[in-house]
Amino acid sequence: MRTMKIGIVGCGSISGIYLKNLTYRYKEVEIIGVCDLIRERAEKAVEEYKIPKLYEDMYELFADPDVDIVLNLTRPYEHFGVTSEALKAGKHVYSEKPLGATLEEGRELIALAKEKNLLIGGAPDTFMGAGIQTCRKLMDDGYIGTPVGASAFMVCHGHETWHPDPEFYYKFGGGPMMDMGPYYLTALVNLLGAVASISGMTKSTFSQRTITSEPHYGEIVDVDVPTYITGMMQCACGAIGTIFTTFDVYKAEMPWIEIYGSQGTLSVPDPNGCGGPVRLYRPEEGRFYDIPLTFGYADNSRGMGLADMAKAIQTGRNFRASSDITFHVLEIMTGFQRSQEQGRHIALESRPSRPAPMLRHELEGIFEV
Repeated sequence: MRTMKIGIVGCGSISGIYLKNLTYRYKEVEIIGVCDLIRERAEKAVEEYKIPKLYEDMYELFADPDVDIVLNLTRPYEHFGVTSEALKAGKHVYSEKPLGATLEEGRELIALAKEKNLLIGGAPDTFMGAGIQTCRKLMDDGYIGTPVGASAFMVCHGHETWHPDPEFYYKFGGGPMMDMGPYYLTALVNLLGAVASISGMTKSTFSQRTITSEPHYGEIVDVDVPTYITGMMQCACGAIGTIFTTFDVYKAEMPWIEIYGSQGTLSVPDPNGCGGPVRLYRPEEGRFYDIPLTFGYADNSRGMGLADMAKAIQTGRNFRASSDITFHVLEIMTGFQRSQEQGRHIALESRPSRPAPMLRHELEGIFEV
């Protein structure tokens, strides 16, 4: 089975972990070229990771017959344009989250991929890591009984204190739900299954933000998106979930995710990572206790969704970080704002199946056939 060749569009902050893992870790893929609007960033990647090709622009990358999959690591509002052009050029695409900035963009991409007989995959793939896969096994084996409800919290005061280029977090396609929501919602869909309907309330507390990170220290950013979002979710399985994401709160003491069942409670680790801790409460124990991680990929293993997709393209099987999941998550996230604007519950159209669980004995860097 041959190695699938990857071309990367975008060499910004998130690219580092992809470059590292796709170069040294996953055997299904090989990076053969990169491009970036800021040429120096692409040149640095080529030099550090010994990448053979540096493209002048994304269109040169798309025209390269050696590229099998385009990895789209651009800013959120650019995802649609890059992914659609790659699909038109006949390339499979794996994109950073979100799939698109609007539900309409997501629909158009799904339709285009189907028309071209191509696949779209996308981040996050952290749900494939040891922490959430251990949670999945506990739930599937009945350790908390029938799921009753869930809660998820992503609370911080924005990224302008540390990110080198944070403005896009407050522009079209940004905000705490579109930025961080995919981690939490993808984890919940993996654990509980599809969401049937939602309702939401949103607002922006601060009209402007001041950047305190370099190199844009002191610059003022106008806030164009909601930065305080609460959502309610009726899951198809019958459980009711809540999610709260914000860039407006300095500090809070809340769990990342909890799943409540008829026979216990499961504390799910940070879905922005791949490890633990996983904690389980059973009434006969009367306390939470730590559960050892029973799957591989406990460190920052980003890129495994792409490697899994590469294997699926060659074997014809389904893959886990698929557009079925990324579109469903996009429909949930954009639905919260639609609910706020329309003052009603929103019934969701998409209803994906839960992704297949990982194998406990998976070899490092090699995905099962």
